[in-house]
Amino acid sequence: MAAAIPPPPLLLHARRHGCSRSHPRQEGQTALSPSRSIQHGPRSWLLDETTTCNACQEAMEYAPAEPFMFLKPTSSYLASGGKMEIPEGVLAHHEVELGIVIGKTGRDISEAEADSYVAGYALAVDMTGRNVQDHVKKKGLPWTTAKGFDTFTPIGSFTPREQITDPHNLTLTLKINGAFKQNGSTSAMIFQIPRLIQHISSIMTLEEGDLILTGTPEGVSQVSPGNKVECTLVDTASGKQLASLDFDAVSRAGGYKFVGL
Repeated sequence: MAAAIPPPPLLLHARRHGCSRSHPRQEGQTALSPSRSIQHGPRSWLLDETTTCNACQEAMEYAPAEPFMFLKPTSSYLASGGKMEIPEGVLAHHEVELGIVIGKTGRDISEAEADSYVAGYALAVDMTGRNVQDHVKKKGLPWTTAKGFDTFTPIGSFTPREQITDPHNLTLTLKINGAFKQNGSTSAMIFQIPRLIQHISSIMTLEEGDLILTGTPEGVSQVSPGNKVECTLVDTASGKQLASLDFDAVSRAGGYKFVGL
């Protein structure tokens, strides 16, 4: 059975593009380095399809006034090269995303100050139990089950901020068994990174090591047991590959079974 990476401080998914929070660092404890925070940090945030304009064909027709976000448990982390487990009856969909790693604690951060709070970036995939999500959405219920399965957030290594010239000019790709499924640009974001940080920190304090996933481009599709998933993060201007991520999809033995709600 694949083991999920120990969680970072917060995984925040400002929507499609979430969260159980560990105890805050006590006075006198050693601060996490940015690279270690991806493995051991407190929280994780995710931003949904409304974050990236090509996440769905009609996105610009209903571009929201503010980002929509949800929380995802950091226990869902999976290291690159691991096995992503799909529970019985669950229709799993991939969503490749750019992650922002927060470098210091902040509240009510302005857009002008936002960049100074970014330690770096990470390539990640937000896996979703689509049939589970569809059922709970119809009932107006939370998405926690659909997003929070163990191993449902594969994540690559930390890339320091200094190594990325323009985070809004990056190419995200995802292949299944060698075939391209997603190939999009962060330039298509409806809300850019400073706005995301400003918005989230106006609601709750961001802490060192928190991870914000910023939305996915078009091309979302099913991942089935036996599939090999490979992702890349590329500097669009230079063509240089900045990060990669890969994992194998397998059937989960035991645990949750989706039978409809």
